Amino acid sequence: MNHDSEWFSASVERKEPPQLPAGANAVEGYKSSMNGDGLRILDHLPRIIERGAAALTPAEKELLKWIGVFFRKPTPGKFMMRIRMPNGFAKSSQLRAVAELSRRLGNGVLDITTRQQMELRGFTLETVPEIFEKLRGVDLRTLQTGIDNVRNINGCAMAGLAPHELFDASPVVHELDRLIVGKKGNREFTNLPRKFNIVVTGCPDNCTHSESQDIALVPAKKAGRVGFNVLVGGKMGSGGFTVASPLNVFVEIFQAAAVVVDLIKIYRDYGPREARSRCRFAFLIEEWGLRRLRAELVARFGHELAFQGRDMRGLTHADHLGVSSQKQPGFAAVGLCIPTGRVNPDQLDDLARLSDVYGNGEIRLTTGQNVVIPNVPAERVAALLGEPLLKQLSPRPSPFVRGLVACVGTDYCNLALIETKSRAIALSEALLNKMGSGANPLTIHWSGCPAGCGNHQAADVGLRGFKTRIDGKIVDTVAIYKGGRTGPHAAAGEQILETVPCDEALPDVVANVIQSHRFDAEARQHAGGLSDPLFAAAATAGLASWRRARPLSPAAVPA
Repeated sequence: MNHDSEWFSASVERKEPPQLPAGANAVEGYKSSMNGDGLRILDHLPRIIERGAAALTPAEKELLKWIGVFFRKPTPGKFMMRIRMPNGFAKSSQLRAVAELSRRLGNGVLDITTRQQMELRGFTLETVPEIFEKLRGVDLRTLQTGIDNVRNINGCAMAGLAPHELFDASPVVHELDRLIVGKKGNREFTNLPRKFNIVVTGCPDNCTHSESQDIALVPAKKAGRVGFNVLVGGKMGSGGFTVASPLNVFVEIFQAAAVVVDLIKIYRDYGPREARSRCRFAFLIEEWGLRRLRAELVARFGHELAFQGRDMRGLTHADHLGVSSQKQPGFAAVGLCIPTGRVNPDQLDDLARLSDVYGNGEIRLTTGQNVVIPNVPAERVAALLGEPLLKQLSPRPSPFVRGLVACVGTDYCNLALIETKSRAIALSEALLNKMGSGANPLTIHWSGCPAGCGNHQAADVGLRGFKTRIDGKIVDTVAIYKGGRTGPHAAAGEQILETVPCDEALPDVVANVIQSHRFDAEARQHAGGLSDPLFAAAATAGLASWRRARPLSPAAVPA
């Protein structure tokens, strides 16, 4: 740990804490105590460990997130660590290292997130230096993975492999990660007003949620050149799904990283820092307008930027599950479904083994919380499909599991209001029993609170959890959304049910929602619009548990 502290102390210039703007929120004060750079908490880590987890101050609990260490209220004394994996690219040696740490120092629970990275759980504060050392040995790091930083940068999991991609955009992702974080962190980007999400993709099949990102670079063509159109201001949470808007900018591949860096710096320098719920990039754009943002970008960039090109994305959405031919002749990628992204160390070790035996030791994580084993020779695919692990992590999951996504829930999250992962799997199994395996796949996303980490408003069917008092009892309930989607015609899912108890009737309710969702497109075609048939279906089903009640704030719910 001393090694880390020494290099970090030497890498930053000591200055007086910056002046806080009037009305700045508490997190701004925490950053100010670190001279405006949350990564300085690394200097204090030895003393924090010596004092112990029980002595952590509110400021320390937040600032530790700058180095990827997360205090978890549901598991006192046990922490989570978020591991940075740009574009979801990983190696077998890295998976083995994470599995070994989980088995030996953690609680044997690992999660793949919708940002294509992994979370290690259940370790104690004093083991942090050892975990850092182990991760560093396999070229992994945890810096700037929480709070007011650029989070893990997303891209197509099949980048460089997909036959129909416009180009491989993953080098841009890795260049951005090098500029913004690097191996030691970068103080230029550690004092943003809030978190910042980025997608960079050359995939035409909308396999990333580009429209929910603060910045998204999506494949485009202009005057015979290939590059990106720039979308800005998307978000989940903080008031719901805001669809990113075109900035009317086309950038070629060699310009892309520089344009993104300038946009981040504009947000850093001008973004709001008052109420946390109003500090995202979307709110600066709401105040300024796209025209002013574009003008500021051009001024910083130093010359005019081309206007947007032709969007090269199609209307399909790929999840990269199953067997896919690669652009490299004679090779295939095999995508495996990991229901809700949760794995154990033995499964992670086995994934590493399979990637070595059948591929070249690479593993790709997807935004759907799944994995892809690439570079499998065609003649070896059948043998891979016969491996025992693929009975647990299927390349051909049921239509109700294939698009299943769930946030962490109350098991480990400080903000979650209901348990999500096991409940999501149980619901999907019940839907399979009710509706059969011949149904068309659809996306079902769970978020345990309004923060929307499960991207519930970007799914065919979304469920957002909260607690409510019904008949004098506090019960777990969900609001249900329908019709969310990303891609060129992105739309936020519409809340159609306000309060649905998480009881034995929930599968019937969701089955009716699914039926309604599937009728929508046909009804619009024949009637020029759709009056939602869901409530009529509910009345027919006679589901007495569809009660409407006033949701309670978290503070109003007894612990």
